[in-house]
Amino acid sequence: MPLSGGNADRATMYRVTARDSDTGANAAAPPDAAARAIPERDVLPTVTMIGGGQLARMTHQASIALGECLRVLAASATDPAAQVSADVVIGSHDDLDDLRRAAAGAVALTFDHEGVPLEHLRALEAEGVAVRPPSAALVFAQDKRAMRVKLSELGLPVPDFADLAGDLGLARGRLVEFGERHGWNIVLKAVRGGYDGRGVWIVDNGPDALAVFDEQFNAGVDLIAEEKVQMRRELSAMIARSPFGQGGAWPVVETVQRRGQCAVVIAPAPELSAETAERAQEMSLRLASELGVVGVMAMELFETTDGELLVNELAMRPHNSGHWTMDGAVTSQFEQHLRAVLDYPLGDTAPRAEVTVMANILGAAQAPEMSMDERTHHLMARMPDARIHLYGKGERPDRKIGHVNIVGKPGEDVAAVRERAERAAHWMSDAEWTDGWDPHS
Repeated sequence: MPLSGGNADRATMYRVTARDSDTGANAAAPPDAAARAIPERDVLPTVTMIGGGQLARMTHQASIALGECLRVLAASATDPAAQVSADVVIGSHDDLDDLRRAAAGAVALTFDHEGVPLEHLRALEAEGVAVRPPSAALVFAQDKRAMRVKLSELGLPVPDFADLAGDLGLARGRLVEFGERHGWNIVLKAVRGGYDGRGVWIVDNGPDALAVFDEQFNAGVDLIAEEKVQMRRELSAMIARSPFGQGGAWPVVETVQRRGQCAVVIAPAPELSAETAERAQEMSLRLASELGVVGVMAMELFETTDGELLVNELAMRPHNSGHWTMDGAVTSQFEQHLRAVLDYPLGDTAPRAEVTVMANILGAAQAPEMSMDERTHHLMARMPDARIHLYGKGERPDRKIGHVNIVGKPGEDVAAVRERAERAAHWMSDAEWTDGWDPHS
């Protein structure tokens, strides 16, 4: 299911490295800016992305090919995207004035994370800023309780859940009733802010569940309880939608989780029936339309042991489960996100190969003595078809510092492609070959 069916003031493009109030020098254009000015008719739109992480960095890469300018609001000049973008505003996504500065002159404002306060986005929308996705949609990516309720209203399948907000005694009682009904095979989740295993507690007995609830309740953390799904695996249905209403869907992928975060993505998901894949794509496209999503969206799913699909999470931005598209699809998720927020026609979502596997490069428990540059050199020498994407981040345990894509050869077995991808990523993380290969032997 590949596809379905004004001029703004241009801000001068130069690097900003601090708040205007911090230093006047950084707020002014370079002296030779006029001499280097691009004729108005040749200036393409500016898109602002809130957040300076790796998703913004890779969106910036896509913007270069399109001739666009991606401005980023970054917390620091050392953020991954701030290291490479020519148009950086240093500030906080929690500060409305910083958001206004970043949005000035841009035709659209979008995100590399969902942490921007909704009240700030509503204020920007009231001032005429094109926030994409809009705040009315983004709330369902920020708030797991609101998302579960909304999807249930729309008839989309979600795990059984219980709302643990409100009065302590009543919420505790709802937790006990829910836990006993599910034999205490439940998961507690923070309503807001959790990702990559954070804000999630898997419990299997009443005392542990109540201890987690009491601790988080006293810390002011809203929780929901969910049944622990008997699942075969986790899937992701990534789609894109434009303001015009055009939609596009990539092949449904399998995501492999380790220590609470995505480690490997296999595209397309092996042995997934065409009917189930189409159902997942239709669910994702329908939800994006119902909510008015603009940009790319990942619908993370549980495939249960009896073949059903349940919606787990939503991300209304580029997503780890879509990194394979950089090398394995005709149009990457990052280019597609820009096309969507600019209301350009969407690109072809077809895969370039029978299988592509993405493996995250995660910080090792102990960073190797060998430099990342030398590790890159060795991987290129041994596996010249490995597509390496590094994020400009320092190494620390389990931190996502890059990823490797392996695009399978015609007829190549899925397991063989996955092994090569994981071997390459492990080398980049730990400077050791999982197959014991020694270049000096």
